[in-house]
Amino acid sequence: MQAFIAIFLARNKEFLRDRSSLSWNIAFPILLVFGFSIIFSDDNNLLYKVGVIGTQQQLTTVLPNFAQTQHIQFVEFTDTQQAQDRVRKHQLDLVIQTHPQAVYWINSSSPKGYLLERILWGSGGQDFAQQTVEGKEIRYVDWVLPGILAMNMMFSCLFGVGYVIVRYRKNGYLKRLKATPLSAVQFLLAQMASRLILIQAITVFVYVGCDLFIDFHMIGSYWLLFFVSTLGSICLINMGLLVAARLRSEELAGGMLNLFSWPMMLLSGVWFSLEGSPEWVIALAQILPLTHLVEGARAIMTEGAGITQIFPELLALSLMSLLFLIIGALIFRWE
Repeated sequence: MQAFIAIFLARNKEFLRDRSSLSWNIAFPILLVFGFSIIFSDDNNLLYKVGVIGTQQQLTTVLPNFAQTQHIQFVEFTDTQQAQDRVRKHQLDLVIQTHPQAVYWINSSSPKGYLLERILWGSGGQDFAQQTVEGKEIRYVDWVLPGILAMNMMFSCLFGVGYVIVRYRKNGYLKRLKATPLSAVQFLLAQMASRLILIQAITVFVYVGCDLFIDFHMIGSYWLLFFVSTLGSICLINMGLLVAARLRSEELAGGMLNLFSWPMMLLSGVWFSLEGSPEWVIALAQILPLTHLVEGARAIMTEGAGITQIFPELLALSLMSLLFLIIGALIFRWE
């Protein structure tokens, strides 16, 4: 018991004396709760989601009663085809257009679309022309699968690389490597290659194993999906290397990695769509690597997107990967 108590007290003192880690463990939950309170502060229970071609103000002018109906979330679109695709996949319950012609689109197999059509008629929309679209509903498990796989890759990349390198530095392992001809770039590339092979092998195994039982909805190319997954893994690994480039405290490294991982997990569209969210939330999501990884993989799986359609995501991941690697190599220290 004396040895146990001695180690117990020593570990507590070590943690308490690390002021940065102690401060972060106190501040992080507060910041997390504060962020949730801002993002999910709307107390309205939204039951339906309606796409509006144009602006909601135009809809309010033509159909004020329908536009003011409670429990309906209105999402503005400029691309009619994109809005119709969302209705076809049951991601929107109804799409309405007031100009240049009064028309609305519903999915003939959508119960919510049927009810919204009745609400529209009762709100003065009897003169709107009806257009129906057909499409199989994409299950939530099909929609959320790319996000779950990407999130698992994110945690493996950030903590499996960043946290380990910090431990190497703290234990003096990196200091001994400094005496060898190994350069910082060589060391970082070796870490990246090792983690990349492991992550991709695990991701492929998980996908294939689950697909045997669930039969996922996959329209696009498996090779393109694998390429997006590889590029996203490289980007996240480089982010982990960047975080661990100079830190020597494992507790602080864990806090910093959480600082990157939690916003990505919440704001990258892993669990829910960001359509209808505040503009600043959508803008923030676009600077997160996980957002582009999830959007690219989801577009391939659920929409059959090709390399042209997901080129913006590929470009963003490539630029972020290069930026993280260059900065990480420049500021990396062995001791």
